[in-house]
Amino acid sequence: MTEDIRDKVVLVGLNSPVLGRAESSDDESMDELSALVETAGGSVEGIILQNRPSPDPRTFIGEGKAEEVREYCGNVGATMVIFDNDLSPSQMRVLTELLKVQVLDRCGLILDIFAQRARTREGRLQVELAQYRYLLPRLTGMWTHLERQAGTSGRGPIGSKGPGETQLETDRRHIRRKIDKLKADLEDVRRVRGTQRRTREKREIPVAAIVGYTNAGKSTLLNRLTGSAIPANDRLFDTLDTTSRLLAVSDTLNVVISDTVGFIRKLPHQLVEAFRATLEELEYADILLHVVDVSSPEWRRQVEVVESLITELGAGELPRINIFNKCDKLPPGEIMPHGDDICLLSARTGEGVPELLDMIAKRLDPGIRRVTVFLPYDRGALLDTLYREASVEAVDYRPEGIAVTAVCGPATLGQVRAYLRTEDGA
Repeated sequence: MTEDIRDKVVLVGLNSPVLGRAESSDDESMDELSALVETAGGSVEGIILQNRPSPDPRTFIGEGKAEEVREYCGNVGATMVIFDNDLSPSQMRVLTELLKVQVLDRCGLILDIFAQRARTREGRLQVELAQYRYLLPRLTGMWTHLERQAGTSGRGPIGSKGPGETQLETDRRHIRRKIDKLKADLEDVRRVRGTQRRTREKREIPVAAIVGYTNAGKSTLLNRLTGSAIPANDRLFDTLDTTSRLLAVSDTLNVVISDTVGFIRKLPHQLVEAFRATLEELEYADILLHVVDVSSPEWRRQVEVVESLITELGAGELPRINIFNKCDKLPPGEIMPHGDDICLLSARTGEGVPELLDMIAKRLDPGIRRVTVFLPYDRGALLDTLYREASVEAVDYRPEGIAVTAVCGPATLGQVRAYLRTEDGA
């Protein structure tokens, strides 16, 4: 059965020195936009990339180019035009009138994809907040009923004459109320996540956050490390909701691994803000695992995008391991960076995963050791300490004392060090 195509789309991008490298369109960003359209369920019917000294204030691409796009849409039967650049509300309104089809920009498209993909309550709240923030300045011109006003009949109580409140203002107030409600709900989510985080800290469980460009292979890596079955498909924004799993790095080190939403160039500011409740996990991580799709010709630029967003989110100083994924797709003899912070692997085949685990263990080793202590009966209170502060694995009561095997952190280890019999791995 063929998947239904929602819209036939023509893509338009503008390359201008005024916009700068980050906001301008080029062949790579248009290819990425095309992949986003396919992710959203659309069909790309054509791509138009224009060079201009500066954007046109009214139509962004100029009247002549707009007419050319309109004719092109008619020829290919397009129902939508999506711009690779951000459009102002007025530009979007004018272009919709000129092109005679629905007009969307890259930000609106990404929001649509996020709305389709969010599954958890937190994810849906974040997407809805971002959508309302995007919609609010674009309300003007979206209504055909702005003439519908109150208090213009000449009848009614004193003070009710005049323009009254338009439908536009009513809708704006409604959306602002929705935004306030969503912010409050997300604060509740933050409090819950904070409680969970404090529980982890109390248990001394370190956290590693997987970050990276969208479709870099983050979910595949999490599945490979933890044996999970998280859906991992070759498409953009396949993971929107943060997923955390417990990883046994060694017999004395457990780590919480969190998979986060993928980053992308020109990520809508509304989404960075709305997803802060999820991405703030980065601030509390002990290490970042930055996954890079090294098979992509654009991987260096993608690294720049991710590093910029990590800094914006306040996690720029965290230690990290740069994981160059999909090394199995590299041509023979390809020279790749090397260093103490770099790991080459294939999440798909498992190549390089043992080396990654060794690197994680060295970085996050909190000094936890499995030990056997022999406690005299008059020091039995230390057994209570071990039960309370360590993980007791075996207790053997003997005539001369108590033999205890336990996994201890550094503080507890210091209290029982005088009674150690063996200390594996010390």
